[in-house]
Amino acid sequence: MDVRELVGQARLGRPRAVARLISLVENAVENAVDATGPEEGDRAASAVASRALREAMAELATGTARPYTARVIGLTGSPGVGKSTSTGMLIRAFRRRGSRVGVLAVDPSSPFTGGALLGDRVRMQDHATDPEVFIRSMSSRGHLGGLAWATPQALRVLEAAGCDVILVETVGVGQAEVEIARLADTTVVILAPGMGDGVQAAKAGILEVADVLVVNKADRDGVQATVRELRNMTGLVETPWRPPIVTTVASKGEGADDLLAALDKHQAYLEESGEARRRRLARARDEIEAIALAQLRSRFAVLHADRLDALAERLLGAETDPYAAADDLIAALG
Repeated sequence: MDVRELVGQARLGRPRAVARLISLVENAVENAVDATGPEEGDRAASAVASRALREAMAELATGTARPYTARVIGLTGSPGVGKSTSTGMLIRAFRRRGSRVGVLAVDPSSPFTGGALLGDRVRMQDHATDPEVFIRSMSSRGHLGGLAWATPQALRVLEAAGCDVILVETVGVGQAEVEIARLADTTVVILAPGMGDGVQAAKAGILEVADVLVVNKADRDGVQATVRELRNMTGLVETPWRPPIVTTVASKGEGADDLLAALDKHQAYLEESGEARRRRLARARDEIEAIALAQLRSRFAVLHADRLDALAERLLGAETDPYAAADDLIAALG
Protein backbone atom coordinates (compact mmCIF):
# COMPACT_ATOMS: atom_id res chain seq x y z
CA MET A 1 0.00 0.00 0.00
CA ASP A 2 1.54 3.33 -1.08
CA VAL A 3 1.39 6.50 0.99
CA ARG A 4 -1.55 7.99 -0.91
CA GLU A 5 -3.67 4.87 -0.46
CA LEU A 6 -2.61 4.65 3.18
CA VAL A 7 -3.79 8.22 3.83
CA GLY A 8 -7.08 7.49 2.05
CA GLN A 9 -7.72 4.47 4.26
CA ALA A 10 -6.75 6.45 7.38
CA ARG A 11 -9.28 9.16 6.47
CA LEU A 12 -11.93 6.46 6.52
CA GLY A 13 -10.91 5.67 10.10
CA ARG A 14 -9.48 2.23 9.33
CA PRO A 15 -7.43 1.37 12.46
CA ARG A 16 -4.78 -0.64 10.63
CA ALA A 17 -4.15 2.17 8.14
CA VAL A 18 -3.98 4.74 10.95
CA ALA A 19 -1.47 2.56 12.81
CA ARG A 20 0.68 2.01 9.72
CA LEU A 21 0.63 5.70 8.85
CA ILE A 22 1.71 6.72 12.35
CA SER A 23 4.48 4.10 12.19
CA LEU A 24 5.61 5.51 8.84
CA VAL A 25 5.62 9.05 10.24
CA GLU A 26 7.33 7.99 13.47
CA ASN A 27 10.11 6.07 11.73
CA ALA A 28 10.60 8.77 9.10
CA VAL A 29 10.91 11.52 11.70
CA GLU A 30 13.33 9.40 13.73
CA ASN A 31 15.49 8.71 10.66
CA ALA A 32 15.46 12.37 9.73
CA VAL A 33 16.59 13.31 13.24
CA ASP A 34 19.25 10.60 13.56
CA ALA A 35 20.67 10.40 10.05
CA THR A 36 22.84 13.53 10.28
CA GLY A 37 26.23 11.91 9.89
CA PRO A 38 28.41 12.31 6.82
CA GLU A 39 28.25 8.59 5.92
CA GLU A 40 26.67 7.80 2.56
CA GLY A 41 24.33 5.22 4.08
CA ASP A 42 23.00 7.74 6.57
CA ARG A 43 22.39 10.29 3.83
CA ALA A 44 20.50 7.76 1.71
CA ALA A 45 18.33 6.65 4.64
CA SER A 46 17.59 10.26 5.52
CA ALA A 47 16.59 11.07 1.94
CA VAL A 48 14.20 8.12 1.73
CA ALA A 49 12.68 8.96 5.11
CA SER A 50 12.29 12.60 4.15
CA ARG A 51 10.50 11.76 0.90
CA ALA A 52 8.05 9.41 2.66
CA LEU A 53 7.39 11.93 5.41
CA ARG A 54 6.84 14.81 2.99
CA GLU A 55 4.47 12.75 0.84
CA ALA A 56 2.46 11.69 3.88
CA MET A 57 2.17 15.24 5.23
CA ALA A 58 1.24 16.62 1.79
CA GLU A 59 -1.50 14.00 1.38
CA LEU A 60 -2.84 14.69 4.87
CA ALA A 61 -3.03 18.42 4.10
CA THR A 62 -4.88 17.92 0.79
CA GLY A 63 -8.65 17.78 0.64
CA THR A 64 -9.18 17.42 4.39
CA ALA A 65 -10.73 19.60 7.03
CA ARG A 66 -8.66 22.51 8.30
CA PRO A 67 -5.76 21.36 10.51
CA TYR A 68 -5.58 22.03 14.24
CA THR A 69 -9.35 21.74 14.67
CA ALA A 70 -9.50 18.57 16.80
CA ARG A 71 -9.65 19.19 20.53
CA VAL A 72 -6.23 18.30 21.96
CA ILE A 73 -6.05 17.62 25.70
CA GLY A 74 -2.71 16.91 27.32
CA LEU A 75 -2.36 14.94 30.55
CA THR A 76 0.85 15.24 32.48
CA GLY A 77 2.22 14.75 35.98
CA SER A 78 4.73 12.77 37.98
CA PRO A 79 5.00 8.98 37.60
CA GLY A 80 2.44 7.10 39.67
CA VAL A 81 -0.23 9.78 39.98
CA GLY A 82 -2.63 7.90 37.68
CA LYS A 83 -2.25 9.52 34.25
CA SER A 84 -3.12 6.36 32.30
CA THR A 85 -6.08 5.55 34.54
CA SER A 86 -7.32 9.14 34.22
CA THR A 87 -6.93 8.91 30.45
CA GLY A 88 -9.08 5.79 30.46
CA MET A 89 -11.71 7.59 32.52
CA LEU A 90 -11.78 10.48 30.04
CA ILE A 91 -12.10 8.11 27.10
CA ARG A 92 -15.25 6.68 28.67
CA ALA A 93 -16.62 10.15 29.38
CA PHE A 94 -16.09 11.42 25.82
CA ARG A 95 -17.40 8.20 24.28
CA ARG A 96 -20.65 8.66 26.23
CA ARG A 97 -20.98 11.91 24.30
CA GLY A 98 -20.47 10.08 21.01
CA SER A 99 -17.03 11.59 20.30
CA ARG A 100 -14.40 9.71 18.36
CA VAL A 101 -11.32 9.64 20.57
CA GLY A 102 -7.64 9.28 19.72
CA VAL A 103 -4.97 8.66 22.36
CA LEU A 104 -1.22 9.16 22.07
CA ALA A 105 0.47 7.68 25.13
CA VAL A 106 4.19 8.49 25.29
CA ASP A 107 6.39 6.09 27.26
CA PRO A 108 10.02 6.68 28.25
CA SER A 109 12.77 4.84 26.39
CA SER A 110 15.37 2.81 28.23
CA PRO A 111 18.70 4.68 28.24
CA PHE A 112 20.44 1.30 27.91
CA THR A 113 18.43 -0.71 25.35
CA GLY A 114 16.48 2.10 23.66
CA GLY A 115 13.28 0.09 24.11
CA ALA A 116 10.11 1.01 25.98
CA LEU A 117 7.52 -0.96 27.92
CA LEU A 118 4.61 0.81 26.18
CA GLY A 119 2.51 -0.28 29.11
CA ASP A 120 -0.19 2.39 28.97
CA ARG A 121 -2.42 0.10 26.92
CA VAL A 122 -2.55 -2.30 29.86
CA ARG A 123 -4.62 0.29 31.75
CA MET A 124 -6.86 1.04 28.74
CA GLN A 125 -7.92 -2.47 27.75
CA ASP A 126 -11.59 -1.61 28.26
CA HIS A 127 -11.49 0.40 25.02
CA ALA A 128 -9.46 -2.02 22.89
CA THR A 129 -12.48 -3.28 20.94
CA ASP A 130 -14.17 0.11 20.46
CA PRO A 131 -13.83 1.11 16.75
CA GLU A 132 -14.31 4.78 17.71
CA VAL A 133 -11.22 4.77 19.95
CA PHE A 134 -7.66 4.62 18.64
CA ILE A 135 -4.88 4.20 21.20
CA ARG A 136 -1.26 4.50 20.14
CA SER A 137 1.70 4.05 22.45
CA MET A 138 4.83 5.93 21.37
CA SER A 139 8.36 5.67 22.69
CA SER A 140 10.00 8.98 23.54
CA ARG A 141 13.25 7.61 22.02
CA GLY A 142 15.28 9.91 24.23
CA HIS A 143 13.43 13.11 23.31
CA LEU A 144 13.14 15.38 26.34
CA GLY A 145 10.07 17.38 27.27
CA GLY A 146 7.70 14.49 27.96
CA LEU A 147 6.74 13.86 24.32
CA ALA A 148 8.16 12.00 21.30
CA TRP A 149 9.73 13.59 18.22
CA ALA A 150 6.82 12.49 16.01
CA THR A 151 3.96 13.55 18.31
CA PRO A 152 2.95 16.67 16.27
CA GLN A 153 2.78 14.65 13.04
CA ALA A 154 0.91 11.81 14.76
CA LEU A 155 -1.68 14.38 15.87
CA ARG A 156 -2.21 15.26 12.22
CA VAL A 157 -2.83 11.61 11.37
CA LEU A 158 -5.43 11.18 14.12
CA GLU A 159 -7.10 14.44 13.12
CA ALA A 160 -7.33 13.27 9.50
CA ALA A 161 -8.82 10.00 10.77
CA GLY A 162 -11.76 11.97 12.15
CA CYS A 163 -10.92 12.08 15.85
CA ASP A 164 -12.94 14.77 17.62
CA VAL A 165 -10.83 14.61 20.77
CA ILE A 166 -7.16 13.64 21.03
CA LEU A 167 -5.75 12.82 24.46
CA VAL A 168 -1.97 13.08 24.77
CA GLU A 169 -0.49 11.40 27.83
CA THR A 170 3.10 12.41 28.47
CA VAL A 171 6.04 10.68 30.05
CA GLY A 172 6.05 11.18 33.83
CA VAL A 173 7.51 14.66 34.07
CA GLY A 174 10.02 16.16 36.43
CA GLN A 175 10.82 19.84 36.90
CA ALA A 176 11.39 20.92 33.30
CA GLU A 177 9.44 18.59 31.01
CA VAL A 178 6.44 20.74 30.19
CA GLU A 179 6.48 20.63 26.39
CA ILE A 180 2.88 19.42 26.33
CA ALA A 181 1.70 22.94 27.20
CA ARG A 182 2.81 24.15 23.76
CA LEU A 183 1.06 21.28 21.98
CA ALA A 184 -2.31 20.95 23.70
CA ASP A 185 -5.33 23.22 23.76
CA THR A 186 -5.91 22.25 27.39
CA THR A 187 -3.22 20.92 29.71
CA VAL A 188 -4.36 18.79 32.62
CA VAL A 189 -1.81 18.40 35.41
CA ILE A 190 -2.47 15.41 37.65
CA LEU A 191 -1.21 15.15 41.22
CA ALA A 192 -1.84 12.77 44.09
CA PRO A 193 -1.85 13.23 47.87
CA GLY A 194 1.49 12.58 49.52
CA MET A 195 3.54 13.14 46.36
CA GLY A 196 4.86 16.64 46.99
CA ASP A 197 3.50 19.89 48.38
CA GLY A 198 2.49 23.11 46.64
CA VAL A 199 6.05 24.43 46.66
CA GLN A 200 7.18 21.38 44.70
CA ALA A 201 4.34 21.98 42.28
CA ALA A 202 5.50 25.55 41.77
CA LYS A 203 9.11 24.41 41.24
CA ALA A 204 8.00 21.95 38.60
CA GLY A 205 6.33 24.73 36.59
CA ILE A 206 2.92 23.17 37.14
CA LEU A 207 1.21 26.44 38.00
CA GLU A 208 2.39 27.95 34.73
CA VAL A 209 1.35 25.11 32.40
CA ALA A 210 -1.81 23.81 34.10
CA ASP A 211 -5.20 24.77 32.68
CA VAL A 212 -6.92 22.22 34.93
CA LEU A 213 -5.45 20.72 38.11
CA VAL A 214 -6.55 17.23 39.13
CA VAL A 215 -5.88 15.68 42.51
CA ASN A 216 -6.31 11.99 41.77
CA LYS A 217 -6.52 9.14 44.31
CA ALA A 218 -8.77 11.37 46.39
CA ASP A 219 -9.74 8.41 48.58
CA ARG A 220 -6.33 8.67 50.26
CA ASP A 221 -5.47 10.67 53.34
CA GLY A 222 -4.21 14.18 52.79
CA VAL A 223 -6.33 15.09 49.75
CA GLN A 224 -7.81 18.21 51.36
CA ALA A 225 -4.36 19.42 52.40
CA THR A 226 -3.15 19.00 48.82
CA VAL A 227 -6.17 20.87 47.44
CA ARG A 228 -5.68 23.66 49.98
CA GLU A 229 -1.98 24.05 49.08
CA LEU A 230 -2.77 24.18 45.38
CA ARG A 231 -5.54 26.71 45.92
CA ASN A 232 -3.20 28.93 47.90
CA MET A 233 -0.50 28.68 45.24
CA THR A 234 -2.82 29.36 42.31
CA GLY A 235 -4.20 32.36 44.15
CA LEU A 236 -0.75 33.97 43.98
CA VAL A 237 -0.68 33.89 40.17
CA GLU A 238 -2.49 36.71 38.35
CA THR A 239 -3.79 35.26 35.07
CA PRO A 240 -7.02 35.66 33.08
CA TRP A 241 -7.70 31.96 33.64
CA ARG A 242 -7.30 30.45 37.10
CA PRO A 243 -7.04 26.66 36.82
CA PRO A 244 -9.87 24.86 38.63
CA ILE A 245 -8.93 22.06 41.02
CA VAL A 246 -10.84 18.80 40.56
CA THR A 247 -10.62 15.75 42.83
CA THR A 248 -10.99 12.29 41.28
CA VAL A 249 -10.63 8.60 41.97
CA ALA A 250 -9.94 7.58 38.39
CA SER A 251 -9.74 3.86 39.16
CA LYS A 252 -13.42 4.00 40.19
CA GLY A 253 -14.53 6.62 37.68
CA GLU A 254 -15.31 9.10 40.46
CA GLY A 255 -15.05 12.76 39.52
CA ALA A 256 -15.31 12.15 35.76
CA ASP A 257 -18.26 14.53 35.34
CA ASP A 258 -16.52 17.27 37.33
CA LEU A 259 -13.37 16.90 35.24
CA LEU A 260 -15.34 16.98 32.00
CA ALA A 261 -17.16 20.12 33.16
CA ALA A 262 -13.83 21.81 33.95
CA LEU A 263 -12.49 20.86 30.51
CA ASP A 264 -15.60 22.23 28.81
CA LYS A 265 -15.38 25.45 30.77
CA HIS A 266 -11.78 25.93 29.69
CA GLN A 267 -12.66 25.16 26.07
CA ALA A 268 -15.37 27.83 26.20
CA TYR A 269 -12.87 30.30 27.65
CA LEU A 270 -10.40 29.53 24.85
CA GLU A 271 -12.99 30.18 22.16
CA GLU A 272 -14.48 33.32 23.73
CA SER A 273 -11.13 34.96 24.52
CA GLY A 274 -9.43 34.14 21.23
CA GLU A 275 -6.82 32.13 23.12
CA ALA A 276 -7.69 29.01 21.11
CA ARG A 277 -6.50 30.60 17.88
CA ARG A 278 -3.40 32.02 19.55
CA ARG A 279 -2.41 28.62 20.94
CA ARG A 280 -2.99 26.82 17.66
CA LEU A 281 -1.05 29.48 15.78
CA ALA A 282 1.84 29.02 18.23
CA ARG A 283 1.58 25.25 17.72
CA ALA A 284 1.80 25.68 13.93
CA ARG A 285 4.82 27.97 14.32
CA ASP A 286 6.54 25.48 16.61
CA GLU A 287 5.96 22.66 14.12
CA ILE A 288 7.40 24.67 11.21
CA GLU A 289 10.34 25.86 13.30
CA ALA A 290 11.18 22.33 14.50
CA ILE A 291 11.21 21.00 10.92
CA ALA A 292 13.32 23.92 9.68
CA LEU A 293 15.86 23.53 12.50
CA ALA A 294 16.10 19.78 11.89
CA GLN A 295 16.83 20.43 8.22
CA LEU A 296 19.46 23.05 9.07
CA ARG A 297 21.08 20.66 11.53
CA SER A 298 21.18 18.00 8.84
CA ARG A 299 22.78 20.44 6.38
CA PHE A 300 25.41 21.36 8.93
CA ALA A 301 26.27 17.72 9.55
CA VAL A 302 26.28 16.61 5.91
CA LEU A 303 27.65 19.61 4.02
CA HIS A 304 29.82 21.33 6.58
CA ALA A 305 31.23 18.53 8.73
CA ASP A 306 34.82 19.32 7.68
CA ARG A 307 34.38 23.04 8.33
CA LEU A 308 32.86 22.30 11.73
CA ASP A 309 35.80 20.04 12.62
CA ALA A 310 38.27 22.73 11.51
CA LEU A 311 36.51 25.37 13.58
CA ALA A 312 36.53 23.06 16.60
CA GLU A 313 40.30 22.62 16.19
CA ARG A 314 40.74 26.40 16.02
CA LEU A 315 38.65 26.82 19.15
CA LEU A 316 40.76 24.27 21.02
CA GLY A 317 43.88 26.07 19.82
CA ALA A 318 42.64 29.41 21.17
CA GLU A 319 42.60 30.83 17.62
CA THR A 320 38.95 31.90 17.77
CA ASP A 321 36.00 32.14 20.15
CA PRO A 322 32.77 30.10 19.97
CA TYR A 323 30.63 33.01 18.77
CA ALA A 324 33.01 33.87 15.93
CA ALA A 325 33.18 30.20 14.98
CA ALA A 326 29.39 29.98 14.94
CA ASP A 327 29.20 33.10 12.74
CA ASP A 328 31.68 31.49 10.34
CA LEU A 329 29.57 28.33 10.17
CA ILE A 330 26.32 30.22 9.59
CA ALA A 331 27.95 32.34 6.88
CA ALA A 332 28.80 29.12 5.02
CA LEU A 333 25.09 28.38 4.64
CA GLY A 334 24.55 31.53 2.62
